[in-house]
Amino acid sequence: MTVGQELLDVPFPEMVAKLGQGIADAQHQLDMNSVEVAQTLADTEIDVVPAITRTINADGSVEYDSADPIEVSLLQAGLFPTFYQFSEAIIDVEMDIKTTTEIETNVEVSASAKFGFGAWSSRIDVDVEHNRKFGREVHGTSQLRTTMVPKPEPPYLFPEVQTVDNRPSEEGGGGGDGGGGGGAAD
Repeated sequence: MTVGQELLDVPFPEMVAKLGQGIADAQHQLDMNSVEVAQTLADTEIDVVPAITRTINADGSVEYDSADPIEVSLLQAGLFPTFYQFSEAIIDVEMDIKTTTEIETNVEVSASAKFGFGAWSSRIDVDVEHNRKFGREVHGTSQLRTTMVPKPEPPYLFPEVQTVDNRPSEEGGGGGDGGGGGGAAD
């Protein structure tokens, strides 16, 4: 088998199909995990203070007043499960094929001669041996890389803070809730 044939025999369509199926299966498992987390978040309830009012009095003192806590689920409070999606998948395949052929020929020659009673004889023996050795080494590496991207983070679980500034304005008219008369709102 030639090196070119070895490379052609790599099942690329099968590899790509298995990669696609693997990503689909993994995506399904990730989605189901996020659904389970969403269910847990919906079932877990906590007390949340929906708003805090900070009032700056005419004398510069600051007072805080908070609304009564309400019971909400973690999902209602804005904590959402993270859903991931695969954004990229790469298959790298490297193959190193080495073939060797070794031919070994051994020739043994021996001769013998005999003399006796006016006659002589000789003999030459030739022994030829051919050995052919084939060697093949195949080294391969493959690498699969995927990139997953999460959706944006959920909103924070902090209450909204409103500021009411009751300090008198510099124009002399009373500041009120930060509106009119130059009052400042944070």
